[in-house]
Amino acid sequence: MCPSGELSSVPEAHVEQLETARPQGLGSGERGLVPRMARQQLPPWAQAAFLLLFLLSLGGAIEIPMDPSIQNELTQPPTITKQSVKDHIVDPRDNILIECEAKGNPAPSFHWTRNSRFFNIAKDPRVSMRRRSGTLVIDFRSGGRPEEYEGEYQCFARNKFGTALSNRIRLQVSKSPLWPKENLDPVVVQEGAPLTLQCNPPPGLPSPVIFWMSSSMEPITQDKRVSQGHNGDLYFSNVMLQDMQTDYSCNARFHFTHTIQQKNPFTLKVLTNHPYNDSSLRNHPDMYSARGVAERTPSFMYPQGTSSSQMVLRGMDLLLECIASGVPTPGIAWYKKGGDLPSDKAKFENFNKALRITNVSEEDSGEYFCLASNKMGSIRHTISVRVKAAPYWLDEPKNLILAPGEDGRLVCRANGNPKPTVQWMVNGEPLQSAPPNPNREVAGDTIIFRDTQVSSRAVYQCNTSNEHGYLLANAFVSVLDVPPRMLSARNQLIRVILYNRTRLDCPFFGSPIPTLRWFKNGQGSNLDGGNYHVYENGSLEIKMIRKEDQGIYTCVATNILGKAENQVRLEVKDPTRIFRMPEDQVAKRGTTVQLECRVKHDPSLRLTVTWLKDDEPLYIGNRMKKEDDSLTIFGVAERDQGSYTCVASTELDQDLAKAHLTVLGRPDRPRDLELTDLAERSVRLTWIPGEDNNSPITEYVVQFEEDQFQPGVWHDHSKFPGSVNSAVLQLSPYVNYQFRVIAINEVGSSHPSLPSERYRTSGAPPESNPSDVKGEGTRKNNMEITWTPMNATSAFGPNLRYIVKWRRREARETWNNVTVWGSRYVVGQTPVYVPYEIRVQAENDFGKGPEPNTVIGYSGEDYPRAAPTDVKVRVMNSTAIGLQWNRVYSDTVQGQLREYRAYYWRESSLLKSLWVSQKRQQASFPSDRTRGVVGHLFPYSNYRLEMVVVNGRGDGPRSETKEFTTPEGVPSAPRRFRVRQPTLETVTLEWDHPEHPNGILTGYTLKYVPFNGTKLGKQIVENFSPNQTKFLVQRSDPVSRYRFTLSARTQVGSGEAVTEESPAPPNEATPTAAPPTLPPTTEGEGAGGAVSSTDAAAATEATAVPIIPTVATATAAAATTATTAASATESPPRSTTRRKAQESAPDEPFIWNVTVFPNSKWANITWKHNFGPGTDFVVEYIDSNNTKKTVPVKAQAQPIQLTDLYPGMTYTLRIYPRDNEGISSTVITFMTSTAYTNNQADIATQGWFIGLMCAIALLVLILLIVCFIKRSRGGKYPVREKKDVPLGPEDPKEENGSFDYSDEDNKPLQGSQTSLDGTIKQQESDDSLVDYGEGGEGQFNEDGSFIGQYTVKKDKEETEGNESSEATSPVNAIYSLA
Repeated sequence: MCPSGELSSVPEAHVEQLETARPQGLGSGERGLVPRMARQQLPPWAQAAFLLLFLLSLGGAIEIPMDPSIQNELTQPPTITKQSVKDHIVDPRDNILIECEAKGNPAPSFHWTRNSRFFNIAKDPRVSMRRRSGTLVIDFRSGGRPEEYEGEYQCFARNKFGTALSNRIRLQVSKSPLWPKENLDPVVVQEGAPLTLQCNPPPGLPSPVIFWMSSSMEPITQDKRVSQGHNGDLYFSNVMLQDMQTDYSCNARFHFTHTIQQKNPFTLKVLTNHPYNDSSLRNHPDMYSARGVAERTPSFMYPQGTSSSQMVLRGMDLLLECIASGVPTPGIAWYKKGGDLPSDKAKFENFNKALRITNVSEEDSGEYFCLASNKMGSIRHTISVRVKAAPYWLDEPKNLILAPGEDGRLVCRANGNPKPTVQWMVNGEPLQSAPPNPNREVAGDTIIFRDTQVSSRAVYQCNTSNEHGYLLANAFVSVLDVPPRMLSARNQLIRVILYNRTRLDCPFFGSPIPTLRWFKNGQGSNLDGGNYHVYENGSLEIKMIRKEDQGIYTCVATNILGKAENQVRLEVKDPTRIFRMPEDQVAKRGTTVQLECRVKHDPSLRLTVTWLKDDEPLYIGNRMKKEDDSLTIFGVAERDQGSYTCVASTELDQDLAKAHLTVLGRPDRPRDLELTDLAERSVRLTWIPGEDNNSPITEYVVQFEEDQFQPGVWHDHSKFPGSVNSAVLQLSPYVNYQFRVIAINEVGSSHPSLPSERYRTSGAPPESNPSDVKGEGTRKNNMEITWTPMNATSAFGPNLRYIVKWRRREARETWNNVTVWGSRYVVGQTPVYVPYEIRVQAENDFGKGPEPNTVIGYSGEDYPRAAPTDVKVRVMNSTAIGLQWNRVYSDTVQGQLREYRAYYWRESSLLKSLWVSQKRQQASFPSDRTRGVVGHLFPYSNYRLEMVVVNGRGDGPRSETKEFTTPEGVPSAPRRFRVRQPTLETVTLEWDHPEHPNGILTGYTLKYVPFNGTKLGKQIVENFSPNQTKFLVQRSDPVSRYRFTLSARTQVGSGEAVTEESPAPPNEATPTAAPPTLPPTTEGEGAGGAVSSTDAAAATEATAVPIIPTVATATAAAATTATTAASATESPPRSTTRRKAQESAPDEPFIWNVTVFPNSKWANITWKHNFGPGTDFVVEYIDSNNTKKTVPVKAQAQPIQLTDLYPGMTYTLRIYPRDNEGISSTVITFMTSTAYTNNQADIATQGWFIGLMCAIALLVLILLIVCFIKRSRGGKYPVREKKDVPLGPEDPKEENGSFDYSDEDNKPLQGSQTSLDGTIKQQESDDSLVDYGEGGEGQFNEDGSFIGQYTVKKDKEETEGNESSEATSPVNAIYSLA
């Protein structure tokens, strides 16, 4: 126990706190009252028993709420809140600060004692006390020695209710003395002997930190052999010669002064049998014997002997140390007798030479031993550890707040080793010397208070001590007399979730402790029992909330001094529930995933839906979309895999739902490729599979690369199942292989693995010869022999070459041969079209390949020498003729007979006013035939025809010219059929003449029928004269619409019809289905084979889709002929079917109204359908050579354009959905237009043309003479008059950037020249708007007129690129005259 008056305390005094869950104002209360029977005389055994029961029955003291208003009103004895540590060491260079702070009401005053005597601060000018604090400040700025103030200080905080004490604070000034000067002689030691260099630092306060360095301030390297002990000495388990290379100085670093003191260095002199310090021996496995050092068993340098003891205090660190000498350097191991080392607290230090056990407790006492061993033997040292303990609290006294008349107690229980003693004091004085108090009783470590009164207020100190230390605690006793007070806000609103458990708190305070009762909606009965439960602290618990529990609850607190009440309004809300939870999903990488989370909640609460990923908040990036009831992830990636939690929360509750997303990704690349079992023609390849990313690997592809023929190019070698990771690969000779592996799963293929090492196989003669050997002539006197070269895996050796042999087949002459390194050889000076036998054999440096097969080839062909004879023409109908001829002799073909070919052209039309194109066309008749049919001719026309023989070289001479005439046919459809409704009573029809009359028009036939939805009226037929192009229909029914069908007639019959419907009224809904009695109709296509401009205009008006056809210019002479959407040339008619436009779709999935707008090299396609909005289609078309092509079309991507067409080619076309080829449109046949050609083949040879050119030349000469004369006279002439006037900006046709390209406008432009072949030439410049980005393809407007820039230059280039060499333009004629 501490000496009398030597007190101790806790570092901080206790501050009263209030927990909302504990009773507010509950002290010992009723259970703390001493029963009257306890004060009667009882037997001794009964008194002891009663005392025990009494102590157990005493409750906790009244707790003061943290409410500032209550805290400021209530009186309170002093409480120490802050103080300096018991052992207070200060820096002598700074001012001294000794802390002491306390609180109380009223505020306490402070005074100090020094060495148990009153310390008069006022008498020392250096000492002051901080304001409102007891902290001492000793100032040395004006001089003074800090050592004069060393001693024990204690602080007293006092007000009228008591006195609190601080610990006894021992003030010490830090010291860092100098090292005594000494001369150290060199330390002489034999190599291999142990050595201890003692530090012996000067005593400091606190103890310095020791470390060893050389005099040059280099740290001493420490290891298992050389290390510093805990006492600061440097230990050498055995000295080696290299230890002499430096000196050794002990350094002491003092904490407060931050100074380092250095001892004079030690110098070693090592005596050795091996004077040379060979550095190579330092790491020698038998270093000591190599240096001649004798080996010896271990012995302890510290501690000495075989046993020692050590005492440690509880809670401190235990440090055990064993340092041993020996050769070789011994190792240290630690053990505890009768048990294991505490693994959670034990750690080894200093190369296992020290064992540290942290936070020692009583169970750590016992015997420990260290074992030092080397190959010569072992020894051990036993350390007996005793654990003592300074006092530590078991039950520290707490402040006691009581009401008048209540009972209470202060308990001071501590433990230690040895057992500590307890001393009570009151207000800093021993309890024995304090005035007697009949209400107070001391029972050992407990003070009992009975029937306390206001006069019982005081501060009690408990001092418990033993030889190792002490503890001092302050605890005050305060007696309060306070009426009930409510501590929470008044009229609170509490919202709770239905069926939940809830507590209504009613915090209160009072002394004596008030009683609390609850009422609902002003009812008189107290709430307790059943669904209600009232806790001791006054809280009301409702075990299960129901709708009827909603209402106003009142709590009333009562004591002898009065009462207080408060109200709480309770509202019951519906719970938040996720009724459609997200489900576990498995998704492929790159797809879209949607996680549903639909929530039902109380509408009066604000709902918040958040998402977690792997229980962490989810960041919603640009690949994610969070909606009220779902989370969508676009382009799922591997990092998206995990668990997703939907959290639906309101202010009161929340609900969770979790789902797991598994992402199927491409597998990771295989790795660690290894080649084993190396053989001449095989090798085993082994690899480690990569992660399959949730989709099992189904296949491995092994690829190889060789560095001779195609370096850097990888080829597939073989494939293996996904369960295989090792395979034997068959190899070819003389290939420098390198392999890689690709893993494949359902999602896709991995990145290739890193390449394996290379492996070259040995060479061999080729085992095969090149393939695809051919012999063909490129000229009439040669033959080119070609073959497919062999690759790296078939070369089998270096310097691969080919032995080429040939000879004539019939002559059976000797073989000619040549060695070739490439893949072709040309044989020269050959007869025309002679068969040859050809052989190509492979050879490398290891030998030749097998005997090659013989291939028959032919030398070059020459043009045929003869033409077909006796050509006969038979007219079959208006569009076809039959031909018959005699075949030519085989020796005149001079090559392989490919076909007989008929060239024919339209000389003129029997309609005198109709201009025709004389472009040559051809019909082919393959193989050796003598008859054929030429179709697709224009009716009512004069034709000429010639025939030739064709071989691989080209055409032979032409036969005699045959002339024939086609009879009259049916006309094409009327053009630009327009239906307008200017009023509700009339419908106006307008149309233009057919593009191809195909004979003499006799009139027009109009059929029209009224319809209303699916109901049809009576059909009416009208016939018109051939000159009539307008008609007015009087509507008999203002509700119905009309469907009009118009066709033209010749003597042969009616031609192709065009159908249109009257416009729908503005308030009429679009019908959903076509009339059942009128399915989509089919009609024959008009003459020319291409869809006419009439069709184009009608389709454009019906579908409202802008189509961009190319327009060719018409001749000036044929000003009344309209330009067509297809071409300026005419195409022969064909009989085909095509669906017409309908306003409504049929009930079944269907494709109709397929419309084609062809040009020479492209065609625009539109159609109608009633499939879903996201349906993709396929356009399939086949040319005359039966070449099929398809074009995929995305949904809503109309119109589409076919761009790889050939001029003058006939195509068939159909359209079907991509997912259902069985539902298809009707097959449409169309023909692309031919490129523009000259109309007059030999215009330059015509007499009138020669005369015209001469007149123009003469006129130009006269103009030049006149200009020259006027210029020589100095006169001026208006240059503008000699220039063609271009279209000015004032021209209304140019203001809107378009021309109305109708019949009456089909004339030469102002400022341009019109050639006799109909092309328009610009005088001043060849530039056009097309060249400057202003041109391009035009469009048709609603009435079929052409809209867009006039693409003169484009048409000129197209014409010049396709006309024959015999055609001569007027411009060329002028150039020739010039």
